[in-house]
Amino acid sequence: MKTILVALAMVLAISQGNAQKISTKDVPVNIKSSLEKNYAVRDVDWSKEGANYEASFEQKGTEISVVLDGTGSILEIEREIKKSELPSAIHDLLKKDYVAFEIEETAKIESKGEITYEVEVEKGKQNFDLIFDVNGKLLKKLSKEDEEKE
Repeated sequence: MKTILVALAMVLAISQGNAQKISTKDVPVNIKSSLEKNYAVRDVDWSKEGANYEASFEQKGTEISVVLDGTGSILEIEREIKKSELPSAIHDLLKKDYVAFEIEETAKIESKGEITYEVEVEKGKQNFDLIFDVNGKLLKKLSKEDEEKE
């Protein structure tokens, strides 16, 4: 039992090291202003990873996550999308290579002028985040364990 608690504490410490939740009052004014200029939202969950800030919120029923640098420039936007909004090439690959997996979440990511798609799939205890380009090419496959290390 003690070993399990120690292991759990280590996992929590590692995951907290990646991104720390912070209060809105701890977010610099220029970061909040930049977000407000681009999105009319009030209820925002903030986290900080390194020098970057991440704002997570819901807009018109869609979950959105925006990563901003210390100057307030938007680095990445991740929007929840419906499965039907995925490019057909991604649907084809999922039907072929992940037929036994359940699609849990899908998102469209805009970063540095490029668009990628993230698909979270699950089968039993197997859980992966798959990152695709717009043409359906699998760029990255991360298990939940891999993701916690990033």
